[in-house]
Formats: sequence, C-alpha cells, structure tokens
Amino acid sequence: MERNTNVVAIIGRANVGKSTLFNRLIQKRMAIVDDIPGVTRDRLYAQVEWAGKSFYLVDTGGFPNEDEPLFDLVGKQIDRAIEEASVIIFVVDGREGILPLDFRIAEILRRSNRRVIVAVNKIDEPMHEPLLYEAFALGFEDVIGVSAEHNRNIPDLLDKVVSYIDSEDSFQEDGKTIKISIVGRPNVGKSSIFNSLIGEERAIVSNLPGTTRDPIDTEITFEGKKYLLIDTAGLRKKSRLKDDIEFYSLLRAERAIDRSDVVLLVLDVTELVTDQDKRIAGIALEKGKGIVVAINKWDLLPEGQPKLGDNIIKDVKDQLYFINDAPIVTISALSKRNLFKIFNVCGEVYARWQTRISTSNLNNIIRDIISFQRLPSDGKGRFLNIFYVTQVGTAPPSFLFFVNDKNLVDKPFERKVINELVKVGDFKGVPIRVFWKNRRKLA
Repeated sequence: MERNTNVVAIIGRANVGKSTLFNRLIQKRMAIVDDIPGVTRDRLYAQVEWAGKSFYLVDTGGFPNEDEPLFDLVGKQIDRAIEEASVIIFVVDGREGILPLDFRIAEILRRSNRRVIVAVNKIDEPMHEPLLYEAFALGFEDVIGVSAEHNRNIPDLLDKVVSYIDSEDSFQEDGKTIKISIVGRPNVGKSSIFNSLIGEERAIVSNLPGTTRDPIDTEITFEGKKYLLIDTAGLRKKSRLKDDIEFYSLLRAERAIDRSDVVLLVLDVTELVTDQDKRIAGIALEKGKGIVVAINKWDLLPEGQPKLGDNIIKDVKDQLYFINDAPIVTISALSKRNLFKIFNVCGEVYARWQTRISTSNLNNIIRDIISFQRLPSDGKGRFLNIFYVTQVGTAPPSFLFFVNDKNLVDKPFERKVINELVKVGDFKGVPIRVFWKNRRKLA
C-alpha cells in the first residue's frame, strides 16, 4: 500500500503568523519569519507525518490587497496553491479580529470547493478564547484557536487536518506491478512520452485515479509485465510565472516519486542537466528509488556526429555522478526512437532494486577492499577494521558493516564502498544504503 500524497496549503493575509505556523507544524525552521508584512513571497513545502498519515504542507505568501505592488504575482501563486491543495488551513489573526480582506479570502476559498480549516492564531491563553467567535462569521464549520508561537492547540489542528486525508491510495498493490514515475522539469516532454507509451496498441488494463489533483495513472502490460505509469505532467499553462511552475513541478515530482518503484528522470537534449534536475535526482536517491535517465528530443541532434552524442552522455553521467551510474536511454517521443526500451530498462533496475547478495560474496568484497584500499584512520595509528558485512534489506539494497569503530569511517571511504557494491551487485541506477555498527568485544 502506498503512502498518501495529499497537499495542505496555508493561506491567509500578510503578517497573521502563517510562516510561524508552518515551522511549528513541520517542527523545523524553514520559512522566513519577520514582523514586516509580505516577507514570504514564494512557497515552501515539507512533508508532515501525524497519526499514521502523511501530507505535504505548503506555505504561501500573504494574500495581498489590490493596491499592493506584488498583488498579481503573489495572488497567482496563492491561486496555484489552492488549485493543488486538498485541504486549506486559513489563518487569521485572533488579536486583530476579522478584517475585510479575510472575508474576501473566505469567499475565494468557498469557490475553490476545498476543505477549509480556520486557524485563529495568537490565541496564546484560555482567556483569549472568546476571540474565536468572530471567526465563525467567515462561514466555515471548522474553527480552531491556536498559538503557533507558543505551540497551543497545534495537535488539535493536526488531528483535524488528517481527518480529511485518506490513509490509503486509490488502488491496491498486487506486488507484481512495477510503478514508474515520469519526472523532470517543465517542457522536457514528459506528457509526450507518457502519451506515446500508453497510446500504442498494448494491453491497457485500466485507468486508475491518482491522488486528488494528480493526472490519471495508467496501468499497462508490456511483453507480459505490468507497469503503472505515474505522470507528473499536466500543469496548466494558466500561470506564466517560471518560478511558480518550477516549484509545483518539483512538488509533483516528489509526490510521484513517493509512490513509485523506479523514477524515469527526463532531460531535454537541448538543455541537459540543470540544478532542478539534480534536485529531483537527489530526492529520488534520498527516497531509495531506482533511477533511469531518459534524454528526450535526441532526434534534434545533427546526423553524422556520433561523438557529439557520446559527449552528451558523458556530460550527463558526470553531472549526475551521485546516482550510481544510472542507465541512460536516448529517446525521442516524437519519432518514438528507443521509446519502448524504457520498459525493459526500468524493469532491469527494478530487479536490481530487489536483489540480495549472499553473505559469502559480500565478505569476498570486503577482502578485496582491505587488500587494495588504504583504510581510514584516526591519524594516530589506529585504523578501521571491517570484520564482516551482511545485507539487511532490499528495495533499496541495504548493508550492515561490523567494524571496530564506526567513527573512523569517513565519507570518501563510504563512497568507495558503495561504488564497489554497485559494481559487484550490478546496482546501476539503484540507491545503496550502508550502515556501520561497532562489534562488541568478546569478554
């Protein structure tokens, strides 16, 4: 069963404490908090877990008055947040009371047809509870008095939020379907690839609804294997704000990656690897997913220059060195060059993702490492000693090393060990988890 991927957006006018509430709910200090109205201009997001459920929490800029210079910019960003969200936390200032702009925001939220929870902030003590009553005039059923600064009634707010979040996805996992998320920057051709893959006369099993505001997931059979394609395209071109589109493409990518086994990272041959591509690849690696890189629009390269193609592939490998030599497929969604090779390559990565290496083979690896590598030391003559290793998990493959002192392990050595495991286990495109544990001395 997959983890749910709902989005909860914090909406409200400037300086009511939205960013303070955001930081309180995620238990980290991410949002910029300042007494100057309008400090938060872009959205921030983080994953929150509460009572066995998870959701993405999005912080937005303060809802502006029409006479403010950034009215159009911030207003469109907030519109996008409302569009993406399944639940809205509408924050008002209990000390100031309900202002005309709050009523205007309430009207917009009612038209959005989303679940709305009114969080009346700055209710720091029980004596402030009567300030709640005015907020009921906004017309929403759920009104909770909180103090983001003093952590008052925050659990009650979270309880209410997760009461509107489904704990299960809308499809049942059969254990035999390989789930592939198609991710990447806007305009690299994700939707064209998705449509081409499902548009052929293959055995289309069913169209399965994804999360609340996601595009349709499609399950198909290719050469006897079942695949679930999770499309992250579908951002409407309503917004021309580059940063806004990139923000939500990254959010959608992370939500899709959560639900997948293998991530298909799509690049554009005319632009190749950007910082956002690296961020998406890093998210996939952090979440322990298999990775395949697809370089789209390969047909745009001039003919008769094979070295140019080789140099492009080398550059991609160099830029994405941290994803363990992930397979690269050069494709064209337009001409369908190598398009259906994607299924086979993703299937191979999926198989490696679940591979288990015998303990005897692992310990042979350790002998080779010890023979040819200078082991880390504390600089005082005490060197790392590896006694044995065992694989403790798959999907992703995870290994536990028993050593004399785990504090002697440095990052370069750990990277070398991971590279050896990638070679021996043929774990190309598969994240590796390595853990170090001190072996207790025998009495």
